[in-house]
Amino acid sequence: MPLLAPSRLFDGETIRSDVAVRVEGGKIAEVFDTAPAGAARLDGLLAPGFIDIQVNGGGGVLFNDSPTLDTLRTIAAAHRKFGVTGIMATLISDSREKTAAALDAVSAAFDAGVGGLIGLHLEGPWLSEPRRGVHPAANLRALDETDLIMLTARRGFPLMVTVAPERVSAEDIATLVSEGVRVSLGHTAADAATVEAALAAGATCFTHLFNAMPAMESRNPGPVGVALAHADAFTGLILDGIHVHPLTARAAFNAKTARRLILVSDAMATVGSDRADMSLFGETVGLSQGALRTPSGTLAGAHLNMSHAVRNALAMLKASEADALRMATLTPAEFLGIEDRGRIAPGARADFVLLDQRFQPQGVWINGLRAT
Repeated sequence: MPLLAPSRLFDGETIRSDVAVRVEGGKIAEVFDTAPAGAARLDGLLAPGFIDIQVNGGGGVLFNDSPTLDTLRTIAAAHRKFGVTGIMATLISDSREKTAAALDAVSAAFDAGVGGLIGLHLEGPWLSEPRRGVHPAANLRALDETDLIMLTARRGFPLMVTVAPERVSAEDIATLVSEGVRVSLGHTAADAATVEAALAAGATCFTHLFNAMPAMESRNPGPVGVALAHADAFTGLILDGIHVHPLTARAAFNAKTARRLILVSDAMATVGSDRADMSLFGETVGLSQGALRTPSGTLAGAHLNMSHAVRNALAMLKASEADALRMATLTPAEFLGIEDRGRIAPGARADFVLLDQRFQPQGVWINGLRAT
């Protein structure tokens, strides 16, 4: 691969000009402060490939419908066109058998070398019934010993679980964390003390802040208040202007900063496809005015992609270019504990996205190879 010399480069922290990147063996070998003669010029901003920790589907398919290797290939390819070089395939609350199948599918995808996949996010089924959203009540259950054995088995990829702390004890959270599982808190109505106990036990993130949790009140901070008050806690945010009002999202951004706020798509099957509806647990979900809703009007995931989320961060949050990009690159990588993603530096994976002046993706590289 020749030396790449973009007009500008975001290295994970800052935006630089007149630099070049040399790639060897799928890794970044060197970053030059001044572009050498003969470097291949790229017209645009080169950034680390986007990382999306909440991807339910894409390309017309939903992971829950068919948790298989082929489904993962389709979803990863659909999001690649939006600059995403790493997804956490997300399974919405389902049966124990479906959870096991999802774990097996991600393992198979890693064995097969599927590009654009980082790991697995299990969003439930250990959630609060009053805050379940579109997660079927029949699928929710308490975390038991069988679950713990399944979740703590060592695998070669990151595993993230979303739990409600009123359904999963601090002791069980500590057990999960001790075995390398990333625990996020969501779909919860827990009081502040219970949420803080979960953080003390090792939970480090909040899933789609504000959504599927009660509003913060002056004398009842709840999950939102705890998330905003704890400077070290990461928070996912669905920034489509529908799930969270732009002013509310901006308040969260000002409190958390780009170092702890993570842009997520919560993408469903319609993203990267021409579908205007989909089926979710036997119920038709329709796409209208950018929102996916059940017939009763409940939001069901999002019709959002990461490049759009980054552009919304610029427009809605008034974020700088560097901050908008960080929330889609280095910050999710740091939450997942992955040191070789989310940055353009020697030793990191050569996963890039090239953006034009409107922050539209113009090209994607995975392991140093330009994707088609």
